[in-house]
Amino acid sequence: MTDELKNICAHAGATPDPSTGAVTIPIYLSSTFHYSPTGESPTGNVYSRETNPTRTSLENVLTQLERGEDAAAFGSGSAAANAVFLSLRPGDHVVINFDAYAGIRTMLRDIFMPWGLQVTFADLSDIANLSKALQPNTKLVWTESPTNPQLRIIDLNAVIAFCKKQNITVAVDNTFATPALQNPIAMGADLVMHSTTKYLGGHSDLTGGALITAKKNEQWERIRHIQHIQGAVPSPFDCWLLLRGIRSFVPRMTHHLSNAKAIAEFLSHHPKVDRVLYPGLATHPGHEIAKKQMSDFGAIVSFLVKGSKTDAIQIAQRVKVFTNATSLGGTESLLEHRKTVEGPDSPTPDTLIRLSVGLEDSQSLIADLKQALG
Repeated sequence: MTDELKNICAHAGATPDPSTGAVTIPIYLSSTFHYSPTGESPTGNVYSRETNPTRTSLENVLTQLERGEDAAAFGSGSAAANAVFLSLRPGDHVVINFDAYAGIRTMLRDIFMPWGLQVTFADLSDIANLSKALQPNTKLVWTESPTNPQLRIIDLNAVIAFCKKQNITVAVDNTFATPALQNPIAMGADLVMHSTTKYLGGHSDLTGGALITAKKNEQWERIRHIQHIQGAVPSPFDCWLLLRGIRSFVPRMTHHLSNAKAIAEFLSHHPKVDRVLYPGLATHPGHEIAKKQMSDFGAIVSFLVKGSKTDAIQIAQRVKVFTNATSLGGTESLLEHRKTVEGPDSPTPDTLIRLSVGLEDSQSLIADLKQALG
């Protein structure tokens, strides 16, 4: 984590308010703002669906964190992804990881494919599959790295280099890696998406999403227009909560990472564990690529238990320190049997358990897993 990142997060866009001396950004709850009868707005704010000072401050911080030119905040990560797909046209073709976040896969299958998008789900951990998936009308490659929840590593540099030659937009969901560990725009990606509900918010008390663009191009203008017209924006209070969360992001991530490494190492030697899916382990097939494109390996640990789906669910039922719940990135450690959540058509293995490793004492977490595994 760079010194620049630490400084951006510690201040989270706040400068002392000249009228009050406040060192944090206020929550501007006003839904509407004064402007002249001829349409001029001295502050640039007219209506909060379009712009709000608290949200603008948040978007400025997100732009800095991901080293982009602009950012747009949304009411959820799904709303952010929705805006990207809506910026395309019926008949356009999209390539996406076959094991990307289940909500995005469902969105494409249930909404955008009937609407007219053509979609190919491919295993992008093998770059050869990308060229096989492309079509003459391919406009977007959507990828995650690490993927959710199997933690496959995608060679982002290779994907981006390939797509640039073809003039194809690359969007990277950077929620798992976070801007502390990976900056896709610095690698050449066009768009970065976050579910800000997760690590950036960090306290399991808000729902939000964001897009950050490398360039303010025509597609970005469409995305901004969609944000303004559809109005799937976070409330001023949620923007303020997210700015609050970003202030503690660096020290939280430091402890998340330390705990995750300890747990991954413990699980890798447990006789009831078939395989640990954590890119920080040298046994992970994407370990070397992860070392090149990430500064650390993240705080999500997935593992496959020996036995059946029933065995995995029983282990999940026995935890006491971990909480059985969806989502990730909060201070508390969460555990989830993903196949149950994603449904029978999911590519997630039946025996996979995903851990969002929190900020508790690492030995307490390990002891909890030990007793749950039996």
